[in-house]
Amino acid sequence: MNIHDSGYKRLFSNKTIFRQLIEAFVEEPWVQALDFTHATRIDKSFVAEHYKETESDIIYRVPLRRADGTETEIYFYVLIEFQSSVQRFMAVRVLQYISSLYLDHLLTYGVKETLQLPAVLPIVLYNGDERWTAPTSLGELIADYPPLGDYRPTFDYLKIAENEFSLGQLLGMRNLISALFIVEAHYNLSLLEELLLALYDEEPDREAISLFLNWLKQLALYGRIDEETYGSLAEVIRSKEEVKSMFLTAIAREKAQIRQEGREEGR
Repeated sequence: MNIHDSGYKRLFSNKTIFRQLIEAFVEEPWVQALDFTHATRIDKSFVAEHYKETESDIIYRVPLRRADGTETEIYFYVLIEFQSSVQRFMAVRVLQYISSLYLDHLLTYGVKETLQLPAVLPIVLYNGDERWTAPTSLGELIADYPPLGDYRPTFDYLKIAENEFSLGQLLGMRNLISALFIVEAHYNLSLLEELLLALYDEEPDREAISLFLNWLKQLALYGRIDEETYGSLAEVIRSKEEVKSMFLTAIAREKAQIRQEGREEGR
């Protein structure tokens, strides 16, 4: 398992980080009706063996409320592409993985018991340096002659390329996903320090922040960022935690003093 595989698996096992990815980059009206509090990560992988060094997949099942008030669910299949070169026939590979997911679903729930297959949104998350040029539609990869009409296979995936978002766009998002993208595509230490300070105040999920810092530590250990950078960012959070701890301790001490004075006055 490579550094990105293990690091991303840990990051996206956190519902907050996964939710930020979906809400920031899936521009569909039904996203507002997703119930992320009851999202379930599927502990399976459908990546082909010979691609495991350059790819990793994350799968979630999320409840979704329909317009009529009834509930259904949707699967999110996120394929994380680590290699810097762009694979032109990525749509074929993603189709294979989605087909494997559906076959596994039928095996798990039973063919006779299944009336319809669940909706699956395939996402390719790319963090390489090259510009993404591969077609996101299978149809663009298939010869148009002879014309097959409705029999021509159709399949599309949602592409999220980290290097396609400007630094300004990412800073405007103000979340851990944007911080992750800045580290990988627009590295800027001073801006990262400012963003992490803001996120510490705004993000209630401390586990998500801890996972992000652990991911940075992993990058430093493997030489992807220098140790001084990690130390600087970790110190920003550590100092913030110390100030908050001192503040809470002072408040607790003050409350205890007020209670003590109240008891003494009541005697």
